[in-house]
Amino acid sequence: MNEQPQKEHQWLEKLVGRWSYEVEALGDPPTRLTGTETVRSLGGLWIVAEGEGEMPGGGRASTMLTIGYGPKKRHYIGTWIGSMMTQLWVYEGELDEAKNMLTLKTEGPHCTVEGATAKYKEVIQLKDDRQRVFSSHILGDDGQWQCIMTAHYRRTK
Repeated sequence: MNEQPQKEHQWLEKLVGRWSYEVEALGDPPTRLTGTETVRSLGGLWIVAEGEGEMPGGGRASTMLTIGYGPKKRHYIGTWIGSMMTQLWVYEGELDEAKNMLTLKTEGPHCTVEGATAKYKEVIQLKDDRQRVFSSHILGDDGQWQCIMTAHYRRTK
């Protein structure tokens, strides 16, 4: 098997590089954190993003995000892990019509209700070649998506 990158894979190449970010997480007061991320291509079919940043309450965390495109299923696929939890997050998603926003959906532990699970969507929005925004949303009991975290990324290289 020797699959070739398609136009959907080429979109992922826009994420390749070094980035710094500032996170604002929901709370009272909101939490602001900073970090860095290095994104590399894996054969033109996947991106691997390795992050390092501050944790709420102090300390450091490492994260790893993978995203690719499954031509047979016709959607983006990916995973996310972090040094602060044992959950493996598995994503499926798609690009919007304008081709500047990738929405990835997943399910996992509820962020505020112990023992419960919730549906989440993560959105990667390309503002331009040097800026992107990542936001995380949880599906509420009312059926509405609530943004729980936003990270603003700036390319450093």
